[in-house]
Amino acid sequence: MAPPRPLRVVILKPSKYAADGFVERFRRGFMPNSTLVHLASLTPEAIRGAPCEVVTIDEYVHGDLVYLDLLRADPARSTLLALVGVQSHQLHRALDLAALARFRGVEHCVLGGPHPMTCDTSELHGRGAAFALSEAELVWPAILDDASSGELAPVYGGDRRWQERLDPPVLVPPARRDLRRYAAPFLGIYPARGCPYACNFCSVIKIAGHQVRGQPVETTLASLRAARAAGVRYVIFTSDNFNKYPEARALLEAMIEERVRLPFFAQCDTQVERQEELLALLARAGCFQIFVGAESFSRAALRSAHKVHNHPERYARILELCRGLGITTHFSNILGFPADTEETILGHLAKLEELDPEVASFYLLTPIPGTDQYDELRAAGRITERNLDRFDGTCVTWRHPELSAERWRELLFRCYREYYRPVRVARRLARTARARPDFRTRGKLASVAGYAVQARLAARTGDHPMAGGIGRVRRDRASDYAHLRRRTWGFDLAPLPANLALSAADEELNRHAKLRVVG
Repeated sequence: MAPPRPLRVVILKPSKYAADGFVERFRRGFMPNSTLVHLASLTPEAIRGAPCEVVTIDEYVHGDLVYLDLLRADPARSTLLALVGVQSHQLHRALDLAALARFRGVEHCVLGGPHPMTCDTSELHGRGAAFALSEAELVWPAILDDASSGELAPVYGGDRRWQERLDPPVLVPPARRDLRRYAAPFLGIYPARGCPYACNFCSVIKIAGHQVRGQPVETTLASLRAARAAGVRYVIFTSDNFNKYPEARALLEAMIEERVRLPFFAQCDTQVERQEELLALLARAGCFQIFVGAESFSRAALRSAHKVHNHPERYARILELCRGLGITTHFSNILGFPADTEETILGHLAKLEELDPEVASFYLLTPIPGTDQYDELRAAGRITERNLDRFDGTCVTWRHPELSAERWRELLFRCYREYYRPVRVARRLARTARARPDFRTRGKLASVAGYAVQARLAARTGDHPMAGGIGRVRRDRASDYAHLRRRTWGFDLAPLPANLALSAADEELNRHAKLRVVG
């Protein structure tokens, strides 16, 4: 084996292609990508004595194309392009960037993230880029070692998709110049991974497994300290179901005792209404908003999607508890469950307006590749969209039994227009402002007002408010890379993939996970 060479590692979160073919990029983003920071923090300064330089790029917030100059060979060192967090609707962009880099002489490219982990990518193997099928901690050291001293293997991981125990490094926060690319200086932190539920439309359980695995509390605290010192002013705990995290109480108590005082956003399942003491700790520790996957007010629809832990009659209790503690709520809503009609969707909107959470987001039911729902609809021949770019929660991708594609999408933006009528927004802001002021107040008001403005603009333009940022910039498009895509990968559009089955080891880990799902 050749001695290791100096290595430049370009860790890049790819964007996606919009409906007009342009790359989605913005003057300001909503939040930094968590995977970029996590993977950069996993990368050592040297590999077997050879220096290793790391560059991170979130393509969504680069309004120019200067960073593409990094995707070329460097005679003084080897270059590794790591395309990370690749979701199905970002696959084409990731493949195009890999093709561009290889064309320019970059020695090593690897793709990782939800799509490679949950979808069969075997048709793409051996064409110039490697694929990582497991959590970064399981494969990243081997990828770096091979890039420094040899050739990448076609595939890394797959025999085990996730670790049984987490012990990641303390996060190295983004530089201040990178934080300035976002509307607010946010940082995403994963205290835990995994989800005990089995919703058929969700890919989280395919990416992280059923066992809820927490990292050491001290690791999270050290990351928070580093973030605050680096100029981060808000944190997102990006773990799903923070209230199912076994060490949540210990972490929150430590944050209170240490007076971390970084306002944060957390995701919780609907059963958080049974955890009043935990909600109180969340508020004292600095939680300014919780994201709740309400999805539907129909118990039958929820049951059909295997989201049996949601009880719509308890949603009001979540709001009552949170408002009493000065926590705002963000309810997620899915439009277009198989039994939905125009009447049921408008009825859902009416019930949501009656509850009146401070923030609400709406999505079209989308069979995300890798999920059980995708498998079922694909087998039934009901998926109508062939372009993976469109599997983003805002485009119609399958044949609904009751809704036409055009009307279904119209209903999506009608919900945004009506929910964010100015008079309603003013009332929510006034209610939020009446809460006793503390260090969370600015975050609460900014999130409620900011999302409302973005939702109104999105409803007017037909874009989704969660698209990635504000101030859309047009620079390059899919057609600019079409010849490289055909030359490298052999197609114009990637075929719809089959799901990637779990290994025997992963199935065994899931079976032994201690689940506590309350139906």
